[in-house]
Amino acid sequence: MYIFSLRRFFLSIVKKSLFFSTLPLLVFSQVPLTEAVEPVDLEEYLSAHPMPVESGPLRDLFEFPSDDIEVVYTPRECRTLVSAVPEERYHKLGTGFNPNTLDKQKERQKGLPKQVFESDEAPDGNSYQDEQRRSMSIDDTPRGSWACSIFDLKNSLPDALLPNLLDRTPNEEIDHHNEDQRKSNRHKELFALHPAPDEEEPIERLSVPEVPKEHFGQRLLVKCLSLKFEIEIEPIFASLALYDVKEKKKISENFYFDLNSEQMKGMLRPHVPPAAISTLARSAIFSITYPSQDVFLVIKLEKVLQQGDIGECAEPYMIFKESDAAKNKEKLEKLKCQAEQFCQRLGKYRMPFAWTAIHLMNIVSSAGSLERDSTEVEVERKGSWSERRNSSIVGRRSLERTTSGDEACNLTSFRPATLTVTNFFKQEGDRLSDEDLYKLRPITAQLKIDISPAPENPHYCLTPELLQVKLYPDSRVRPTREILEFPARDVYVPNTTYRNLLYVYPQSLNFANRQGSARNITVKVQFMYGEDPSNAMPVIFGKSSCPEFSKEAYTAVVYHNRSPDFHEEIKIKLPATLTDHHHLLFTFYHVSCQQKQNTPLETPVGYTWIPMLQNGRLKTGQFCLPVSLEKPPQAYSVLSPEVPLPGMKWVDNHKGVFNVEVVAVSSLHTQDPYLDKFFALVHALDEHMFPVRIGDMRIMENNLENELKSSISALNSSQLEPVVRFLHLLLDKLILLVVRPPVIAGQIVNLGQASFEAMASIINRLHKNLDGNQDQHGRNSLLASYIYYVFRPGGLGGSVHYATMARSAVRPASLNLNRSRSLSNSNPDISGTPTSPDDEVRSIIGSKATDRSCNRMSSHTETSSFLQTLTGRLPTKKLFHEELALQWVVCSGSVREAALQQAWFFFELMVKSMVHHLYFADKLEGSRKHRFPERFMDDVNALVSTIAGDIVSRFQKDTEMVERLNTSLAFFLNDLLSIMDRGFVFSLIKTCYKQVSAKLYNIPNPSNLVSLRLDFLRIVCSHEHYVTLNLPCSLLTPPASPSPSVSSATSQSSGFSTNVQDQKIQHYLAGLVLTELAVILDPDAEGLFGLHKKVINMVHNLLSSHDSDPRYADPQVKARVAMLYLPLIGVIMETVPQLYDFTESHNQRGRPSCVAVDDYESEGGSMISQTVAMAIAGTSVHQLARQHSTFSTESSRSLLICLLWVLKNADESVLQKWFTDLSVLQLNRLLDLLYLCVSCFEYKGKKVFERMNSLTFKKSKDMRAKLEEAILGSIGARQEMVRRSRGQLGNQENLRWRKDMTHWRQNTEKLDKSRAEIEHEALIDGNLATEANLIILDTLEIVVQTVSVTESKESILGGVLKVLLHSMACNQSALYLQHCFATQRALVSKFPELLFEEETEQCADLCLRLLRHCSSSISTIRSHASASLYLLMRQNFEIGNNFARVKMQVTMSLSSLVGTSQNFNEEFLRRSLKTILTYAEEDLELRETTFPDQVQDLVFNLHMILSDTVKMKEHQEDPEMLIDLMYRIAKGYQNSPDLRLTWLQNMAGKHSERSNHAESAQCLVHSAALVAEYLSMLEDRKYLPVGCVTFQNISSNVLEESAVSDDVVSPDEEGICSGKYFTEAGLVGLLEQAAASFSMAGMYEAVNEVYKVLIPIHEANRDAKKLSTIHGKLQEAFRSLVGFFSLCTFKLRSMREHHIPSFVVTSEISKS
Repeated sequence: MYIFSLRRFFLSIVKKSLFFSTLPLLVFSQVPLTEAVEPVDLEEYLSAHPMPVESGPLRDLFEFPSDDIEVVYTPRECRTLVSAVPEERYHKLGTGFNPNTLDKQKERQKGLPKQVFESDEAPDGNSYQDEQRRSMSIDDTPRGSWACSIFDLKNSLPDALLPNLLDRTPNEEIDHHNEDQRKSNRHKELFALHPAPDEEEPIERLSVPEVPKEHFGQRLLVKCLSLKFEIEIEPIFASLALYDVKEKKKISENFYFDLNSEQMKGMLRPHVPPAAISTLARSAIFSITYPSQDVFLVIKLEKVLQQGDIGECAEPYMIFKESDAAKNKEKLEKLKCQAEQFCQRLGKYRMPFAWTAIHLMNIVSSAGSLERDSTEVEVERKGSWSERRNSSIVGRRSLERTTSGDEACNLTSFRPATLTVTNFFKQEGDRLSDEDLYKLRPITAQLKIDISPAPENPHYCLTPELLQVKLYPDSRVRPTREILEFPARDVYVPNTTYRNLLYVYPQSLNFANRQGSARNITVKVQFMYGEDPSNAMPVIFGKSSCPEFSKEAYTAVVYHNRSPDFHEEIKIKLPATLTDHHHLLFTFYHVSCQQKQNTPLETPVGYTWIPMLQNGRLKTGQFCLPVSLEKPPQAYSVLSPEVPLPGMKWVDNHKGVFNVEVVAVSSLHTQDPYLDKFFALVHALDEHMFPVRIGDMRIMENNLENELKSSISALNSSQLEPVVRFLHLLLDKLILLVVRPPVIAGQIVNLGQASFEAMASIINRLHKNLDGNQDQHGRNSLLASYIYYVFRPGGLGGSVHYATMARSAVRPASLNLNRSRSLSNSNPDISGTPTSPDDEVRSIIGSKATDRSCNRMSSHTETSSFLQTLTGRLPTKKLFHEELALQWVVCSGSVREAALQQAWFFFELMVKSMVHHLYFADKLEGSRKHRFPERFMDDVNALVSTIAGDIVSRFQKDTEMVERLNTSLAFFLNDLLSIMDRGFVFSLIKTCYKQVSAKLYNIPNPSNLVSLRLDFLRIVCSHEHYVTLNLPCSLLTPPASPSPSVSSATSQSSGFSTNVQDQKIQHYLAGLVLTELAVILDPDAEGLFGLHKKVINMVHNLLSSHDSDPRYADPQVKARVAMLYLPLIGVIMETVPQLYDFTESHNQRGRPSCVAVDDYESEGGSMISQTVAMAIAGTSVHQLARQHSTFSTESSRSLLICLLWVLKNADESVLQKWFTDLSVLQLNRLLDLLYLCVSCFEYKGKKVFERMNSLTFKKSKDMRAKLEEAILGSIGARQEMVRRSRGQLGNQENLRWRKDMTHWRQNTEKLDKSRAEIEHEALIDGNLATEANLIILDTLEIVVQTVSVTESKESILGGVLKVLLHSMACNQSALYLQHCFATQRALVSKFPELLFEEETEQCADLCLRLLRHCSSSISTIRSHASASLYLLMRQNFEIGNNFARVKMQVTMSLSSLVGTSQNFNEEFLRRSLKTILTYAEEDLELRETTFPDQVQDLVFNLHMILSDTVKMKEHQEDPEMLIDLMYRIAKGYQNSPDLRLTWLQNMAGKHSERSNHAESAQCLVHSAALVAEYLSMLEDRKYLPVGCVTFQNISSNVLEESAVSDDVVSPDEEGICSGKYFTEAGLVGLLEQAAASFSMAGMYEAVNEVYKVLIPIHEANRDAKKLSTIHGKLQEAFRSLVGFFSLCTFKLRSMREHHIPSFVVTSEISKS
């Protein structure tokens, strides 16, 4: 069937039409995107275009499968080990049932190959640092004599050569071979490698409700091991029960156990019949729904009645010690003899003896903190009582205390504990009630018990009714008893098992004023079905070591007490049917403890009774009864003892003297007057039994209608707890009144409206009071479970199955019928084979309130009627879905409001009823157009229209309700697509869209309404046959449309449409999805910025679902699916300026220029965006949307992965046809997208994953994004409801916010990942990067094939090359690089002029990328890079018998590479250089040319430069050596003026850093001379220096800068000297820097010489300002020079006068 996953409602609309005029694929007609178009009539289309007989793998795309809907019957089972939900098929294929879970992702990721990345490899240390190299000094090895280095190069081993590289193969064949290689062993599912977007629980996902089952709290297993006193003289009887001290309530029934030895048991043999195995249990399972710190386990002991009060009887146990047994042997023998006598005479009577209590939570908490290796806990409790007040055993006042706070009490995971209780407290005769358990005195004993969490499925277990629970292999094994819980507070769970128990608690008796002897009093309790003594029923449960059931039970005797208190619990199995004669009879006896002659053992001293029924209802509660001194008269059972019967004598003048409490735990008796009345009236209608007596009323047939209507309306007054317990039956009866209107006095009474109102009221009451039971959509789990498993339209009688409706397996809950579990058939009064417990319950509940004779035929009749209806023989008078739709449409006021609040419930009821009707009427095989009558379809249409109107009109006021209503409507339409005319359902969707569209034009901020429409669409599109609904195999002959020109010529000719508006007509749902995407992502859309992530996630979710769907695994089928989303490419192309710029983190250049926008602002530019700041300030957000519309990283990544999926799976011929129709601008924008994809999916590397693992929280960007979402309002009431629904089932706090549910999810992730997990993440990321780049490569190949024959190919091919080069620069796998280099070689081979004539900058980039990969540590990468570099040289040579350009670019690239690369390895590059040499040597075709020699010269030169550069890095701390090496390297670049200039400037910078200004100035002069030399070749300007000769007066060796290289002949053609310094302005800048450095060095004559070159340039340009500055500086220089000469003259004169040697003066002058 299906499941769902998103958030709110409809699709979005902006105030103006949107046109994508730049894209032919999105060239719309004059129909705005937001206009609701007429959808295709799907049924009509399919009938006119029958499915081809031989449709092959496409057959599933034509129509829904034949087994889409089926009814599955699952036998009911009692507490089954596995779920009764049958395995289903198609439901798991829609987005709702296709969650991208971690486990599913891992399953899809199995068998992934490990991609090899250089960044993950750890290369060996740099092998170039060998001993011989290190021993050389710069002086020993001038640059021209690196003979040893050349020797190393010639003797190194090359990498493997690529086969057939040098063959002349046709380009078409190369392309075909490359494509085959590229597409082999590719991963089929792209989304398996990409994590799902980070979002809340997807709105389209509906959880399947739990199977209705018996309620259990936390379960505790208690095993009673041994009970030992200091003396063993008589049998002792024990019982256990749980008490909640804070609530002052007993919270479990008693568990009776017998630990006596066989010898002790033998003392009672005359009084006890053979024991049933069920009464021999010594272990029990207690259930605690509300565990707290105040729960105690209370143990009570009794002994056989004997003469004497409790103190006397307990005295021997307190004074005798086991160690003194020999000394007290005679006394003990006497005591034992007395005990035997009492057992023989009084063996059936008991007396209270002792008790103790264990603080349960102390045991649990102490056991929970024990060492993990211990398996058992021995907790010894010893010492005096005063020392143990704080222990687990209670002290005198410890039961009275209550703990502060309600700490969480977990009884499911503590370690088992063995507890030894060493003290008991004797009972006191006047303190036997539960209230007196708190006031005490100790007896030494030893009781050992085990306490542990109960296993989930214990063996040999008995229910409270003594039924065996699976598994029960051997009936002879001592069982474990399940003890019934009496929860401390109400538990709201419907009845699912038959239970009919009565508990009687005698409390006290006051015979103080009774005449005669009545002191040792016991009460005999009997359950009677008549007044004769023989009418006692064997329905009283036995205690321990006795029969299972007995006819009577006695209370314990308090010796010589005329007003005793009692503590007994008498458990009775109620008959299924009660009459007025059923009653409880209490007989009071005086027991004679002393054996006297002629004195009977027991003497009756009083009688009283309680009739079980009063006015047809079970009589329970507290009673204070009068006691008769005489036997009751005849017919007493129908009267109450309070009635003064004539002639009877009563104790204390007929006053109440006996207090007793009666409690029922029953799935038959509601114990609520309003429910009882309703069920009684309905039963009377079913059985046609009139008049009906209810209480004091006698209802005749003529006033039955009014009484029935009043009882229906009064249901709202009933207590919530019984309403929930009888919820299934109550709703069944209300629905039955709708389906089968009763006939009263010959007239049909329509109760549909009353029943509808009652249902609406009941479900709203449950919703408000049980909000902790709701799922993320606000669906109450009890109601959802009722619809899914219990509701049976068409026949509401009993059934032995849950009939579960599915679309060939689980639809979401709304299409499941009844799913089953078996109920226990435990009615002792019903003979024969019961049809089902539900039949008993339905029949008995009705019959017990009217005539007391239960006619089970009614149950049989109803069951057979239901079964006949299932076979279609006896259709019901009305169809429930039709009546429900009618009542909903016509209702108004508060009833309509109540129905709207819980619309999901009525929608799901309606859908299930519709499916049942189709199935049982055999209409599933028929035409969809004739499945339902027109009047019903009109009602549905009206209903959908009015509800859509409610959503539109109330979305701003009732946010939470509207969100629920919106999702409910969407799920309803989703369901209808499976069962109704799909064209009709499309028209319903269109109706919703039209109403939203009309509203959107009139509101200033459409964001909330558009968000609702998105949720609506996402749910509708989660249908499991969504693809089929879009007619993916249609030929696109668009149906008639009110809008002209709906299909472009492209669309009609190619059989597909790239126009979004066309998509909506032909592929309706996909068109709506793409329309939403286009509208919301449009940068001009006002107020929709906050919905970007939401709409992108919707598309991502759909494509991910298609990708993993096994139905679409065939490439041909997947191509058809991808065609539905072709317009997506155009939509994303329009968003290029808004996408996050992933290239920024890779390099400083950012994305390509055509992508950038002027007002682009990076997401990381500020801590909080202006949009958020304005939202905080209360300013309208949409005013700023256009300025701040850059998508987040996650949204951009999701969009790009969707783009790649379409490109990967779409048919290549279709893409090629489409690319042909694109303009140059559009193709370039597509290439920009691919460029961005390369950076987006770049492999991070294992080191990055390890770093990420060390972080505790998510990135601040992600945190900020969540903050922005909250502030901008995209987190609404639904998300709040989701958070609340994640609480525990029993949590019913009415809190709007819960502190523990509002944290973001960063703490839920496992941060401390294992090494294997990190390896797995790296594996996935590596495969994603590889696959994404291969898709990009495939697309580039299609683009190349498309544009290769067009006139504008040059501009497009440049963009293709740019993407290729960018991918080479990123961190790529060896597998991808092999294919990338193959594509690059093919591209250069087909278009050599592209690199060598047009894209000269890219030639330089290509050389750099190839050279970098030539130094890779992975041999395959080096092999391919070397091959590409060699072919590049070869093709450059073939163009003009020279490859000067490649020589220059390679040489420049090497310098850049060595200077910037951190993991550069000379050894690997040397191997690549050797490989290139090897190719040159083996290239037979060019062997006779100069090419091999030129290659050898270049390689040797590269090797020497490489060695120098590496050497320079070794001497970073030696400035002189470093400068010397830099000079040598610069000299080596004389045939590359750009590089020589760079190194000269680097030298100037190094000198300047060390304040060597003169040396720095000389480097700058050489730089200027080099520029002047090439400027004189490029530009003929007389005012410029003629070359380096001009600078001879400044530097004597400046002639080194002469342009003498053979390779550099015409720099203007070759494109060299194109840097910014090879211009007039560059020359001026260098000269000004040189003059400044000479000035700082004090070389003023040189300053003058530099300005001599500069002045003519400025004069030619008439730059007066510059000339003024120069002359000012010259003035300063000459002034300094004059001062210098004056100082020299003065010093010489002084020398002559004082006869100082001249060399001293010279030294001082130089210092000055």
